[in-house]
Amino acid sequence: MQRIVIVGGGAGGLALATQLGKRLGKKGQAEITLVDAARTHVWKPLLHQLAAGSFDTHAEEIEYLAQARWNHFKFRLGRLEGVDRAAKTLQLAASHDEAGREITPAQQLGYDTLVIAVGSQTNDFGTLGAAEHTIKLDSPQAAKRFNNRLINACIRAQTVPRSAGSGRLTVAIVGGGATGVELAAELHASAKVLANFGFDHIHPEKDLQIVLVEAAPRLLAQLPERLSDAALRELRKLAIEVHTNEKVVEVTENSLKMASGKVISSSLSVWAAGVKAADFLKSLGGDAPLETNRLNQLVVNGNLQTTDASIYAFGDCAACQQPDGTWVPPRAQAAYQQAMYLVKALPRPQRGEPVSPFVFRDQGSLVSLSEYSSVGSLMGSLTKGSFFIEGQLAKIMYWALHKQHQLALGGWKKTALITLSEMIDRTYRPRIKLH
Repeated sequence: MQRIVIVGGGAGGLALATQLGKRLGKKGQAEITLVDAARTHVWKPLLHQLAAGSFDTHAEEIEYLAQARWNHFKFRLGRLEGVDRAAKTLQLAASHDEAGREITPAQQLGYDTLVIAVGSQTNDFGTLGAAEHTIKLDSPQAAKRFNNRLINACIRAQTVPRSAGSGRLTVAIVGGGATGVELAAELHASAKVLANFGFDHIHPEKDLQIVLVEAAPRLLAQLPERLSDAALRELRKLAIEVHTNEKVVEVTENSLKMASGKVISSSLSVWAAGVKAADFLKSLGGDAPLETNRLNQLVVNGNLQTTDASIYAFGDCAACQQPDGTWVPPRAQAAYQQAMYLVKALPRPQRGEPVSPFVFRDQGSLVSLSEYSSVGSLMGSLTKGSFFIEGQLAKIMYWALHKQHQLALGGWKKTALITLSEMIDRTYRPRIKLH
């Protein structure tokens, strides 16, 4: 029986394990194993909401063990430490609890086909003080840590007399990409709710100052300019301070220093600029490491195979060049498309069937501005290009992306029940997490 091991339980990795489990694991045609260092999954595009406390983590988290049981694959807790390509084994580091007690020992796991889907992490570009004084919003753990600090800062600000004026609490966000823009709007919305739960000193315009800093000439630099302009317009309506063409060169405990000489005070700083793959990928494979690029991404061919034909990689941790010379972007929709491609492609070599190369189809981009608005550009053959959307239609489309993810993991029945429970929750739970 073919042993397929998937490392990384993000949106792409978990969807791949789930679909392969249903198609191959259930029929006994392959043994599917998912490996991850955490025990639960949170959809990464929701991290800004988790950081702001505007959704219930317990309702959104998916237990890997339960998902594996329901979908005919196995789950192993552990962090990938190395791969022995000759012996076709991978090494998992021991896992420990918060007190340092060992949960699982270091272990080896054999494979016939290995799929690396470990995602990416925030790249601070070696900026002085960034590692020590900012929270990098690239994991559920980091998002929860930010939320804890935010609530503590609000409680601290609550003790300051009203006469102290505005700006008692300043949140600085470095990075004007989708994560930074979405977090800024979400924080403003959360501050409005906080005022209704005893935090009467945290007015979203008077007492909470949100500052967004971007090194490029405009926000959302990788997306169409019209989308960028719409996002900036909405943020300015919310009195969010936006600085473009400003490169951060140093972060201190209570400030950001720019290359221009400008200094921005900050009570809490978030780094949401730039991505790279994990450093350990550079040496993956031992004496004969797999090929990587300057961002540590594994270089793959059109079939998503690395320089070792039995090892695949996809999502943010992989660099895949398209026939037209462009590179597949590190976006959630790309990881999802690649996962669905591998669901069909991985069994083909075992059956002696040819495999066609992966082709990324850009379906556009959507950016959520919390309850206020959403903006986006959609791609389609009917328009022969892209068309701009915003407001309620864009919000519905953004919501539909989350539902697509839930469908891939749980099917129609479970997604319908989850949606119903979300509607019920809104009637009796506070709109933000207060602890």
